[in-house]
Amino acid sequence: RALDRRLYLLLYGDGNAAPSRKPVWHFPEKVYDSEETLRKCAESALASVLGDLSHTYFVGNAPMGHMVIQQMENVPEPFKRFFFKSQVIDTNKFNIRKCEDFVWVTKDELLEYFPEQAEFFKKMIIS
Repeated sequence: RALDRRLYLLLYGDGNAAPSRKPVWHFPEKVYDSEETLRKCAESALASVLGDLSHTYFVGNAPMGHMVIQQMENVPEPFKRFFFKSQVIDTNKFNIRKCEDFVWVTKDELLEYFPEQAEFFKKMIIS
């Protein structure tokens, strides 16, 4: 599937900003708790889905972007969602867990899953 292109992992299930905790498509995510850095938090989020991160490379220590999520019914104040870029290298077998479903999408397909955030993703990922 799209062997000559980068693919992005999306999970279907409970998302942290989903209204009424309904299942939604989202990236691997985790609420920042007490990790030393945001990158450690991002690594923990990905490890909770993939398990072993030995075939994963995080590009840099800083987030590649962030999005401010406005008030939701279960979150009284706006919060920031940070995005880190990571790559899975040298493996083609995954044991993806903690979700109802998952999909690997190209950059163009990504916009179909997040039409409300299309401009943000165009700037952050596609540009």
